[in-house]
Amino acid sequence: MEVLLLDPLVPEALAWLQERHEVSFRPELADDPAELRKSTYKSRAIVLPPHVVVSGEFLDFAPKLEIVARMQISSDNTDLDACARRNVRVLQARSATVRSNAEYLLYGLLMLYRRGMISALLGRKISQVRMGRELSGSTVGLLGLAPVAHTLAPMLRSLGVRLLGYDPAVHHAADIWDKLKVEPVTLQDLLAHSDAISLQMVYASRFRGWINERMLNHCKPGQLWVGVSRSSLFDAEALALALCDGRIDACLLDGANPQFAAEGTPLHGIPNLHLTPRLGSHTREAKLRASWYVAHRMHETLSPAATQGESRVSDFSVLDNLDYQETSDPQAVSPSQWSSIAMHRN
Repeated sequence: MEVLLLDPLVPEALAWLQERHEVSFRPELADDPAELRKSTYKSRAIVLPPHVVVSGEFLDFAPKLEIVARMQISSDNTDLDACARRNVRVLQARSATVRSNAEYLLYGLLMLYRRGMISALLGRKISQVRMGRELSGSTVGLLGLAPVAHTLAPMLRSLGVRLLGYDPAVHHAADIWDKLKVEPVTLQDLLAHSDAISLQMVYASRFRGWINERMLNHCKPGQLWVGVSRSSLFDAEALALALCDGRIDACLLDGANPQFAAEGTPLHGIPNLHLTPRLGSHTREAKLRASWYVAHRMHETLSPAATQGESRVSDFSVLDNLDYQETSDPQAVSPSQWSSIAMHRN
């Protein structure tokens, strides 16, 4: 077979791809390594869910493989060096989930600022409901200037939020701070003066455990944290102490490693730590953007001759770009328009 799908595309993108290639949808293989190896042996392209790891050993059973595709971007489930040595192309729509993750962070901030709403929905009396705060007039620190921060910043500014920012890879005099209307500060000042922290740093191995006890000692008491970055950025014991002694009032993290707060770890059972399973990218629109991106890129790689008459720049090439910006009018590129572009491309 040409294309093996373990992670589904949206129906329109799947139909478009099936018109051009032999496609087999086998989601059950994601949890059956032996059968997956047998099927991968005959495949030229494979679309995998996040929990399936591509290692050098995995590639040993895939002699015909040309493409490994993911619907979600991640750096810890694919051996990029092994893929490069074997000329296997790794496809990830880098910016397909930028807006959905930004909205998740905004939702997380609003939820933590108004945690009493959950009590009210459970039917508790107003006297039993924790008094909330308004996001307007507060100070939010952006820890990391990953593309998600570029979309989140104007959302927060429109709500009357003062924005501070720090990124170890971005100079304080860089133009991007002015462009986003974010005040660049030192890491210590970011933590000391922010009512809440939004974490969206691009992960690198040198930052493992970077958010440690020394750093968290600078937190403004009662600080709120939301994040979509790798949980490996945290020193688990330091975060547990900060959550228990009042430096961090509550923390909401998306897509943390399954062992991050497992039984026997310092974070297990801490009630003000909230973890969600990659809900930030779990939207219809993000799925649509990622599906069309993956479908087009696979077609371009598997059938280069068929695409010679087409523009070599895909309608979805913008999603390769980490500097990709959403349009000022979110409705300007609706899901139906994305579908229309793809369905009428050839």
